[in-house]
Amino acid sequence: MYKLKKYSIVILFFVLLTGCQSSQVQDTQTTTPNRDVAEMRPDIRNLDELTVAFSSHDLELDFRKSYFSSEAQLFTAIYEGLFTYHPFTLEPVPALAERWELSSDRLQWTFTIRRNARFWNGDPVRAEDFKAAWLSLLDPRKEYPYSSFFDVIEGARDYRNGLERDPNKVGITAVDSRTLVVKLTSPASFFLAMLCHHSFSTIHPSMINKEQWSPRENQRNWTPPVSNGPFRITSMNDESIVLQKCGQYWDRQNVALNKITIKFTSTADEAANLWNSGEARWISGDVNIDALTDRSGIQVNVMFATHYYFIRSSEKPFDDHRVRRAMALVLPWEEIRGNYYLPAESLIFPISGYPEVKGITEENYEEALKLMAEAGYTNLEGMPELIIRLTPSRDASRVGALMANAWKNILGFNVRVEVISFDRYYQSLKDDGYTVASVTWIGDFADPYAFLKMWRNDSNLNDARLYDPDYDTLIDRSMIEDGRARLNTLAEAEKLLLDRGVVLPICYNPAVNIIDTGEIEGWYPNPLDIHPFKYMFFKSLRPLPGVALGN
Repeated sequence: MYKLKKYSIVILFFVLLTGCQSSQVQDTQTTTPNRDVAEMRPDIRNLDELTVAFSSHDLELDFRKSYFSSEAQLFTAIYEGLFTYHPFTLEPVPALAERWELSSDRLQWTFTIRRNARFWNGDPVRAEDFKAAWLSLLDPRKEYPYSSFFDVIEGARDYRNGLERDPNKVGITAVDSRTLVVKLTSPASFFLAMLCHHSFSTIHPSMINKEQWSPRENQRNWTPPVSNGPFRITSMNDESIVLQKCGQYWDRQNVALNKITIKFTSTADEAANLWNSGEARWISGDVNIDALTDRSGIQVNVMFATHYYFIRSSEKPFDDHRVRRAMALVLPWEEIRGNYYLPAESLIFPISGYPEVKGITEENYEEALKLMAEAGYTNLEGMPELIIRLTPSRDASRVGALMANAWKNILGFNVRVEVISFDRYYQSLKDDGYTVASVTWIGDFADPYAFLKMWRNDSNLNDARLYDPDYDTLIDRSMIEDGRARLNTLAEAEKLLLDRGVVLPICYNPAVNIIDTGEIEGWYPNPLDIHPFKYMFFKSLRPLPGVALGN
């Protein structure tokens, strides 16, 4: 998922996490980390409203269309699938799945849906609702961003690519109202972890074919979508969204918060003011650290996230990996990465068990010019303009200028830098008209596959438009492997992306949040920066610094 990154902040400290791989949950008796939280905190009824500040952007409520991290955080409140993330370990916690079985060949999963699973309007959540939701996300006419994540399911790839029109050929079967059977193409050790992602949520039948879930221009006649999460939407506009605890939610006795208000801030100073006034007790997004009067709530941790540039590979001469490698070899890497606390030489942040992978780290003009000659590009006259697409930030301007200078003066490209406003930037990456762009990507689940699947030729997240049969073969091979062999193959695939100049890693990204964990329980730093709302509650009432509580 994309992280909205508007400008750099000064990092005050890091909590370095060395491993973040998920393991499978085997039992279903304990369903939530905060079991009987209301009994644990008898005073919680007086502290049941939380206000949060998110950076403003055009919020998408239809999770099939979404790919922003702030939306993923909101979705932990309003949608729920078979599993959800544990707030601390990120291990899959059973949500609507009451129990499940895995066949001996590890290719078929059978899930039993909870008898008391309900949508907000009281309708039961059925196995056929999951099937319909997942098939709708695979609709080849829609090209939803996460549809390729379903390729682990038998027949899903052919169906979403329009090669198979019969939805019954996809390995998703509703045996009865509470039994969902899923057949995989190959054993996938990460499957339960992947089911935590919002794209595997269920959808109420009334919403399946509805095109517009958010208010947009139709604010007066808008009604909130019907969903099944622990909180329901009561109102939404450009300034805020208000959520209320849902009385139909199956695990409502373990949801402490009664109301959540998310305010959308347009500036870092506005977010700081909300914290300083005590109105917002969690700031997730841009914030002016220097303007905070109370810095005790600053939480900084390394994420499973990387900021990188990529080279589009669909047009000549950039479809030739020798040209892309030459472009990477002339960049002043030390100068580009030198400003960052955690410079990145690889796409995937080092995690436990994953082999070390390093990309290009220094210039080699001689090899770069040799590669250009081998590819037949000693004279670039008549070649298309090399366009670097950037966000309007100081850091992007600095890096873009360094890249443009190297590619123009050393390789002879005609280079133009194009700046796109934040509100249009990420959507513009789906369009034509550029060669190089940057994104910050957070893994959607704690596995290298969350980064590497997106570069397949038929992935809807393949903004680089890479077509490399060697790469696709490695990803396919990893799907039939397990353990160390699988990780070695994935590392080989990552190495290919780096060596062939598809991905130009810049830095690993920190998660920066402002929240007092001495005040709010159930919020923990983690590598995905995902914090399910259902587990949060106030520990005690604490005054702001310099403010005394009256009787």
